[in-house]
Amino acid sequence: MTYVLLRIVIFLIIAGAIFLGARRIWRDWKGQFKAVDQARRDRDLRERKRPDVIELKRNKDGVYRPGDDDENRH
Repeated sequence: MTYVLLRIVIFLIIAGAIFLGARRIWRDWKGQFKAVDQARRDRDLRERKRPDVIELKRNKDGVYRPGDDDENRH
């Protein structure tokens, strides 16, 4: 009887260690992904402010064109 209980306790300890380890890995990866996404977003915002960047807007026909002057062409 004690052998069965000891076996169950050992199994639960191993399962708990695996669960906590997987949870920690998940949190670390999730934090790393958030940091990478934030860095990419910051870089994109800095690039958007540059004067040589043209902002394209989608027209009614589905084509991306720069600025608002495309409405005067039609």
